Amino acid sequence: MVKLDEKLGRADVWSDQERAAELNRRRAELAGKVEQGRTFASLIEDVETLLELGREGEEIDDEFAEAVSKIEEAVVELEIATMLGGTDDHRNAYIDIHSGAGGVDAQDWAEMLLRMYERWGERAGYQVELLERQDGDEAGIKGAMLHLIGKDAFGWCKAERGVHRLVRISPFDAQKRRHTAFASVDVTAEIDDTIEVVIEDKDLRIDTYRSSGAGGQHVNVTDSAVRITHLPTGVVVACQDERSQHRNKDKAMRVLRSRLYEKEIREREVRAREAAGQKLEIGFGSQIRSYVLAPYRMVKDLRTGLERGDVDRVLDGDLTPFMKAWLLKSASE
Repeated sequence: MVKLDEKLGRADVWSDQERAAELNRRRAELAGKVEQGRTFASLIEDVETLLELGREGEEIDDEFAEAVSKIEEAVVELEIATMLGGTDDHRNAYIDIHSGAGGVDAQDWAEMLLRMYERWGERAGYQVELLERQDGDEAGIKGAMLHLIGKDAFGWCKAERGVHRLVRISPFDAQKRRHTAFASVDVTAEIDDTIEVVIEDKDLRIDTYRSSGAGGQHVNVTDSAVRITHLPTGVVVACQDERSQHRNKDKAMRVLRSRLYEKEIREREVRAREAAGQKLEIGFGSQIRSYVLAPYRMVKDLRTGLERGDVDRVLDGDLTPFMKAWLLKSASE
């Protein structure tokens, strides 16, 4: 950290704002790790002090149990901090939600997931932007994209990649039968200008259209929304949250760059594991979690086995326990 302070103290560094911002980010990350280490050392000292008092005959059972519990929590936080040390984990995140099998129930389910991630992001202290929303024919949404801005957004949200399954008595079935609906979630890290992604104009098809969903009269009278298709890969991105078509195009291009970067990273992982003789689980196409509202109430993560009975609390954004469990399992593997 001393070397970083020396670099940040040089006048020439601040002439390059992007480099200065990256150095500041790295310094803040290191400072956080140092503080975690100091906190852990302090907790160990507290336990040692209590043990000494216990040898002298004092009653320490309750205080000792509390101190040990704090150490266990600190160990978990250190493990999670280690898991959030990936190349792109510190970056902002794009969350893509798409309805799957299940008709109108699936579209309603996709909207429930959209609200769940919005609530989680707000509670976690992130800035949450709805970049694009495609309403369903009768209810819910066909798809939507959220932008979560803040430290480690991608590191946390990547735990949510996959297919989410809902089982409930359908509010759209007059006979009140139980239905199963599916929605898929994909997560991409937002890259900055320090990562070069070459996109040629000839490879793009850019369409404009009228925005849908909430937003006032303006969204219904101007073609401000932008959809960009990258022809060589078939990747499609859209943005409609700004009133300006130009701003929506800029945001959509940032999403496209991030998607193409993520696509290349995933393809490299597949090639590397295949070369090593390992079978790679297809995360985006795999069912990761079930949310059951009938005949019983339970949310179960199929990767970690973590279960929660308070379904309403989970759907209201209490996702951190599931994310932590996945991060810790990934670390153990």
